[in-house]
Amino acid sequence: MIVTRRTYLLTGTAFGLMQGVPVNAQIRPSIHVVKDAGCPCCNAWIGHVRDAGFPVTFDERSIEALELYKREMGVPEDLASCHTATVEGYVLEGHVPAADISRLLIERPEAAGLAVPGMPYGSPGMGPEAKREAYDVILIGKDGSASTFTSYAAT
Repeated sequence: MIVTRRTYLLTGTAFGLMQGVPVNAQIRPSIHVVKDAGCPCCNAWIGHVRDAGFPVTFDERSIEALELYKREMGVPEDLASCHTATVEGYVLEGHVPAADISRLLIERPEAAGLAVPGMPYGSPGMGPEAKREAYDVILIGKDGSASTFTSYAAT
């Protein structure tokens, strides 16, 4: 077999790109976020889920359009937060930790998704976890019901 300069360069480039990919790397599903353009905590949460390995896309909408989207996605008003995301058919409302998103995708409950109502201090994107207030991650039923999925104690 004759190795051309082109083959050598392409093989070397491909090998170089693979050096940063762990052998057991899992490809995470993409999360799509709908948020208000002026919200820095939404951007911080996007950074949190990206750091956990989730690819993220987003749309920015007006407050009114965002509220309409939340209703369309089945987010009860009392569970609303600042941004709404979707992943593999589930809705993610607010500052849901990446660990809970991963658990949701492994367990795959019959549910609409997860919510962290309001914007609790110390939840992902809302300040340091070392100083967080207690909060719950809520499992939203397809009928709009709510139950605790995970509880985080104050630190």
